[in-house]
Amino acid sequence: MEMLPPPSMNLCFVSEQSQQPYKKFSEWKFKLFKVRSLEKPLPDDNRLANNNKGKVAAILDKVIEKEIEPVALVPHPLFETDTELNKGMQPIDKSAFSMSHTEAETHQANLQHLCRLCGGSFKTDPHKRSYPVHGPVDDETQALLRKKEKKATSWPDLLAKVFKIDVKGDIDTIHPTKFCHQCWTVVQKKLNNSPCEMFFSRKSPVEWNPHSSSCDVCGASLHGVKRKKQVLNPQLSKKLRMVSGHARKIRQIRNPKQVSQKSLMKMIASCKKIHLSTKILAVDYPADFVKSISCQICEHILADPVETTCKHLFCRACILKYLKIVGSYCPACRYPCFPTDLVSPVKSFLNILNSLPVVCPVKDCQEEICLGKYCYHLSRHKEVEDKEGYVYINKGGRPRQHLLSLTRRAQKHRLRELKLQVKAFAEKEEGGDVKSVCLTLFLLALRARNEHRQADELEAIMQGKGTGLHPAVCLAIRVNTFLSCSQYHKMYRTVKAVTGRQIFQPLHALRTAEKSLLPGYHPFEWKPPLKNVSSNTEVGIIDGLSGIQQLVDDYPVDTIAKRFRYDAALVSALMDMEEDILEGLKSKNLDDYFKGPFTVVIKESCDGMGDVSEKHGCGPAVPEKAVRFSFTLMSISATHENASIRIFEENKPNSELCCKPLCLMLADESDHETLTAILSPLVAEREAMKDSVLTLDMAGIPRTFKFIFRGTGYDEKLVREVEGLEASGSTYICTLCDATRLEASQNLILHSITRSHAENLERYEVWRSNPYQETVDELRDRVKGVSAKPFLETVPSIDALHCDIGNAAEFYKIFQFEIGEVYKNPDASKEERKRWQSALDKHLRKKVNLKPVTRMNGNFARKLMTKETVEAVCELLKSEERHEALRELMELYLKMKPVWRSSCPTKECPELVCQYSFNSQRFAELLATKFRYRYGGKITNYFHKTLAHVPEIIERDGSIGAWASEGNESGNKLFRRFRKMNARQSKCYEMEDVLKHHWLYTSKHLQKFMNAHNMLKSQGFTISPENNERDFMTLDESLEIPDSMEF
Repeated sequence: MEMLPPPSMNLCFVSEQSQQPYKKFSEWKFKLFKVRSLEKPLPDDNRLANNNKGKVAAILDKVIEKEIEPVALVPHPLFETDTELNKGMQPIDKSAFSMSHTEAETHQANLQHLCRLCGGSFKTDPHKRSYPVHGPVDDETQALLRKKEKKATSWPDLLAKVFKIDVKGDIDTIHPTKFCHQCWTVVQKKLNNSPCEMFFSRKSPVEWNPHSSSCDVCGASLHGVKRKKQVLNPQLSKKLRMVSGHARKIRQIRNPKQVSQKSLMKMIASCKKIHLSTKILAVDYPADFVKSISCQICEHILADPVETTCKHLFCRACILKYLKIVGSYCPACRYPCFPTDLVSPVKSFLNILNSLPVVCPVKDCQEEICLGKYCYHLSRHKEVEDKEGYVYINKGGRPRQHLLSLTRRAQKHRLRELKLQVKAFAEKEEGGDVKSVCLTLFLLALRARNEHRQADELEAIMQGKGTGLHPAVCLAIRVNTFLSCSQYHKMYRTVKAVTGRQIFQPLHALRTAEKSLLPGYHPFEWKPPLKNVSSNTEVGIIDGLSGIQQLVDDYPVDTIAKRFRYDAALVSALMDMEEDILEGLKSKNLDDYFKGPFTVVIKESCDGMGDVSEKHGCGPAVPEKAVRFSFTLMSISATHENASIRIFEENKPNSELCCKPLCLMLADESDHETLTAILSPLVAEREAMKDSVLTLDMAGIPRTFKFIFRGTGYDEKLVREVEGLEASGSTYICTLCDATRLEASQNLILHSITRSHAENLERYEVWRSNPYQETVDELRDRVKGVSAKPFLETVPSIDALHCDIGNAAEFYKIFQFEIGEVYKNPDASKEERKRWQSALDKHLRKKVNLKPVTRMNGNFARKLMTKETVEAVCELLKSEERHEALRELMELYLKMKPVWRSSCPTKECPELVCQYSFNSQRFAELLATKFRYRYGGKITNYFHKTLAHVPEIIERDGSIGAWASEGNESGNKLFRRFRKMNARQSKCYEMEDVLKHHWLYTSKHLQKFMNAHNMLKSQGFTISPENNERDFMTLDESLEIPDSMEF
């Protein structure tokens, strides 16, 4: 006979089992005594033991109700009862505790195969990938966090941020200790800010409960240890059979037969009889193209296609059924989607879809027709035997056409009964107003489909108020007329109060319209990904110093700079030109669905804007000089059949309307350190884009783009700054060749371009390290004037605008010296030279209406360099010989000028291009002989470039004028106007507004709206068709309101 252990040992054993922190007392009690009712009945001599067992159960119930600690569940007096009681309780306790311990171990083992976050099983993953919940972050995620400048070393912190689940208090016996690869992918997408794949299917986190008899994790009858069969009481057998049968039915309901997602979606759509299959396409298109024109639910050809916010295409009927039955998310990527978010695709895609050739599925027809004409073709068949036709078939066998596709007479015939009912209702209820009843029905139908915007427009038409101007038109008017927020809002309220109509849209509608025009709105992808550039596409205006690889202490803190990210700005500019690109493809007889690759040539410009100081604003002490970096899309070419076809070319490359701002900074352009700090991130982004290909969805089709960057829009001063050359007064006169000023004056013509960015970098390293231990003069002669590190690559070229201004300044000096006869008396005093200048200014103002300026500019240079100006100057000269020399010099210059000023000289002035070498040679001879007093042993920078390097640049680039910085210079006035328009207390936010509105000013989309608006204004277009004096207001009057109000 076995003996029970001492009471102390039993107490310890019970307390170990009862001290598990996750178990409730009632569950512990149930598991302890659940085997008691299934045992054999005890013999008669053990009735006392049974009675005592009942007493024990009662005592335990009382203890549990009073919520005493688990240690006190089995008190010492309980084990000091009769010996027969102990003998009877011993086998029950052992079996109960061993069963509880085994089930707990099994439950914990089953938890290791489940995901902590979503509850999925690891067995579904063929690679069996899992990650520890409480372990360190893996290397790939750690690299992504470093790239995003975020800190997280362990998974609990990261999971709490992504899933809002606190796993720090998990217990191994209740919660799984790992999570699956799918949840790991959700974390990656969340960190990458991907909008299409971040949707987590569960609305609430998985709840994990302690193990019980009805445990969903394991289930004792399915996954637990197999129990020894025991003899049941006859009274309980029927009840247990009923319970097991009920449980079997529940399991069948919980585990239905698995149905694939595609078949489920097809069952939901149920459109086999009304939608065309892709098998009837007449052409064997590639699989990717067929997938792009087919619905992702029913896999048929798109019928009445709609597009979701995540850019997926579906049939309208299919997606509406899916959203109503399954839920409000996209079937392709599970991104949240609602019926109100569905929009029609772009027209170019619909044109491609309707032009697809299909084979008629009607028996004995097999005719190839366009998809857009399929309904008309099918209606011509007298009998449609094929049940898979595109349209519904009525009992008579004739195709049932859509109401809108019928003629007016057929529409009247079909709606005759409805029309009579509506007429009867209108006569009875609304006094015969049939029109109001029909419009109200249409309005209710729109409201029922959540199309509230169209309903609002219809309601405004019904009330006679009209819908007013489009928000894009209002935005174009505000940007082009430089109206601040308060000015526009006052105009909006005034026009609404005067006319009683909402002609202009409110400010919030304008802010919504401008989002799609600013960088950071359109998704895109780089292949391969850009090095050291974030993959996030939703990037708007950022700080100019973001991305710089320096310490915080090294930042130029006295600088305010705002910019767009270079790749996001290029994407926005390309999407703004979507219509031009598609029109170019059409004009070159290329398909609308041509994917590329496209080659985009970018002209980069950078220049200082001088003093831009304003009285308003506060902030740090910053220099009131500004610098702007901008770019222009010069041309776009498509590679087709091993040939490059130009589909777009900028007609006005020097206009401020096509020069898009990229970076604005309040800094001095001569501050090398500040320019390096701000422009270095831009340079890094540009270098990364050179070796990558952009993939961008345009007109619903992914297209690829490659970029070629040409830095030509820089003046002489900035080229020397960014290329690390000495200033303009240096001995080395040219930024294109290594000639000194003396060599250039002795040989005015025969020079070639020798400098490059790579060579300047090598020379800087020589200057920095001095490997040959040379003196300063010897080292300076070796590096040819390179004294700082070049940080921005430029193309060796001539800035046509500043070349024209510099040459005009030289002619202005020549005119003064000719008046003072310096060729006879070179030693003139300073006062005499001032008298010459004063006499020249007065005479030019009198004869050619040319007002004097303190500093030469483009307008003054254009008026000065004319034959009329030379004739006026000759009136002040006495010598006929000097008259002829001046006239010949100006005539030669006017023949050379169109070669470097025109956008395409070989087409605009081919004869002058051929004569350029002769004219430049004769011009150099005049400077060396007749004007030797000015150019004996010296020459100006722009005269040297004009005479020596223009033919070589024309032969290499085809043009000089098209690559000038005139567009960037024209933006200086815009900067000042936008700064006054967006005057704010903080210069930081002020620069953001200026950059934003300057970008919108260059939008081709808004320019088209503005051109159409101006055309309507010129034709006397009127908003209100009524003749009521109170309601009558033209667009001209509405736009003149801000000028008459006090702002």
